[in-house]
Amino acid sequence: MEITYKLHLGDCLDVLATLPDNSVDSIVTDPPYGLSFMGKKWDYDVPSVAIWEQCLRVLKPGGHLLAFAGTRTQHRMACRIEDAGFEIRDMIAWVYGSGFPKSLDVSKAIDKAAGAEREVVGYKKQGPRSMFDGGKPRPATLPATLPATLWKGWGTALKPALEPITMARKPFSSTVAANVIQYGTGAINVDGCRVGTEARLNQSAGNKNLQHRTTVTPVSSHNETDGRECFGRWPANIIHDGSNEAALSLKSGARFFYTAKAGKVDRESENNHPTVKPTMLMAYLCRLITQPGGTILDPFMGSGSTGKAATINGFRFIGIERDPEYHKISEARISNQHEGRLF
Repeated sequence: MEITYKLHLGDCLDVLATLPDNSVDSIVTDPPYGLSFMGKKWDYDVPSVAIWEQCLRVLKPGGHLLAFAGTRTQHRMACRIEDAGFEIRDMIAWVYGSGFPKSLDVSKAIDKAAGAEREVVGYKKQGPRSMFDGGKPRPATLPATLPATLWKGWGTALKPALEPITMARKPFSSTVAANVIQYGTGAINVDGCRVGTEARLNQSAGNKNLQHRTTVTPVSSHNETDGRECFGRWPANIIHDGSNEAALSLKSGARFFYTAKAGKVDRESENNHPTVKPTMLMAYLCRLITQPGGTILDPFMGSGSTGKAATINGFRFIGIERDPEYHKISEARISNQHEGRLF
């Protein structure tokens, strides 16, 4: 099957203005969260209402938008999407177990402000992301002042364990039935995204992690199918990374779609983008809201995870990225995935 895509280098607001009205079937994107992540200028704010208005214009009536956000700025992201004219339909939570808390140790901060030196009593056991100062172990210390003793064990942040995904839809005037016939948009691909009821344990790297099964098992669910046999469970507004921590917290992780966070396969040799999303996750989201062979737009393409996922699933793809380095990475990832042609 011929796969087509077009990648634009430039500001998304400028490029979006050149796209025709009602020309794309869906938008799947990981935009700036407005957290100034790693000091990056592009992350100083969430996308403006003007950008989302252009996204609304190019979407077909009933077309869906899926936009990742940060937990602290999800409200701003959703409000701007809604202010642009979208109808907010849901919020999907991508839950993971490997988040690392960026919290201030209040006890240490008190001692530091007082100029008091803390006694080192040992070194903390190293975890996968607990190496600092060039790989040196972190010292375990005791409070040096009374106030520091009183506030021992207090911090300033929770461990991050989810990223919200705003699910929105472009309004339409007719019924859903009439709209899907006319435009191919307005509904979600339930059967194409059902979740298999089997899971297997992967012993790689000494960790027991749930891995997504490509096959699904027939199940009979009276609650979800009125007694009719179906394949897999109804897609939910929770997705997780397959880790034991996430699966156990959800009691039965196999009830939800899961895929590991971005690893070596997703990052590849030249991909240095700081916020890469797993290809399997983006592929699932693309399938969820896009008709077969439809056109997916990503106005914040980054390193091209959405584009790579789209081409894997046989969708047409339009990507926009203003950073030349990331645009080059996207071109390599997407063109290497399939021998498609530009349109």
